[in-house]
Amino acid sequence: MNGDEREIGNLIGSDKVEGTAVYGAGEQKIGSIERVMIDKKSGRVSYAVLGFGGFLGLGNDHYPLPWQSLKYDTRLGGYVTGVTEDQLRGAPRYGNERDWNWADIGTTRAVNDYYGVPFV
Repeated sequence: MNGDEREIGNLIGSDKVEGTAVYGAGEQKIGSIERVMIDKKSGRVSYAVLGFGGFLGLGNDHYPLPWQSLKYDTRLGGYVTGVTEDQLRGAPRYGNERDWNWADIGTTRAVNDYYGVPFV
């Protein structure tokens, strides 16, 4: 599948989202999307898992962000978030998949609460 078949109008293939840059305040690149988490029933993307790879000394942890907290910016060719440095320092994160339970509603609700995004 060529790139044009993975991005048509407002639709984009998940493989093209993975690896896309994420920009924070001042259009500074803060990381990249490692994967998206899709609700099995609704088919909607619920979370983007970001890798910050040592940004601000945070290590190589994985940071789930509610999908609603990201907006695509065509000029930058990536996603923009209003997450601040202070928010990242205290953000929910995990070192590896064994450390995170996506099935635990309390855990995912805590992520949404942390970023002030309604839990749907």
